[in-house]
Amino acid sequence: MESWLGLMIGNSRLHWGLFEGEDFVYSWDSDYLLTPELPCPLNAHLPLYLASVVPSQTVLWQNYPNVKLISLDNIALTQMYPTFGIDRALAVLGAGQVLGFPVLVIDVGTALTFTGADSNKALVGGAILPGLSMQMTMLEVRTGALPKVDLPQKLPSRWAINTPEAIQSGVIYTILAGIIDFVTSWWNDFPQSQVVMTGGNSTLIYSYLQSETPEIATHIVVEHNLIFWGMSFSCGAGIPARPK
Repeated sequence: MESWLGLMIGNSRLHWGLFEGEDFVYSWDSDYLLTPELPCPLNAHLPLYLASVVPSQTVLWQNYPNVKLISLDNIALTQMYPTFGIDRALAVLGAGQVLGFPVLVIDVGTALTFTGADSNKALVGGAILPGLSMQMTMLEVRTGALPKVDLPQKLPSRWAINTPEAIQSGVIYTILAGIIDFVTSWWNDFPQSQVVMTGGNSTLIYSYLQSETPEIATHIVVEHNLIFWGMSFSCGAGIPARPK
């Protein structure tokens, strides 16, 4: 089976996925690179399928040997609009093809996005808002006295008695309320739909959700490789296997 490499250029990092034919082997992340080089010890001649939401990074890789740029034209979804993010398109395609349509994908990354598709593989729509880390960073950067605050490993108290915990509470509980509202609304329209959470902070947010509303969390799937599942279908490789 021919090996090939998928690269998703995200807002904060590079996301890599290695495939052997139709089989998805594993994925990893790296920082942005100054020159387009495959991570060692990978063969520099591997076919590279590239999707990107960062134009400056896209330009860097466009002339790389054996590269193919994935665009919305390669995505088997209907009703997409011209500025629809390729990361969102790949994630909802991968989730739907593997787990079934209709599907709602919640991507908890630099931005927090909701993307839904119906049983006919048509984009229903979604929403975008700043992610957890971005909200906390903006409070530090755009105010004169609020401190830098890290995300706690456990759901904090809602009613904080100091400033750092008040920031944690405000950001986390507001985001959880938004997720619960969007998921509930989606299930009202698509009662049998899969809901899948992905992205860099998905495991942490899911643990918060388990503490806050376990009755909702139990019906949500967490899967970090949706984009690579979507790449497998958009590149014509077929149904991707789970990581070995």
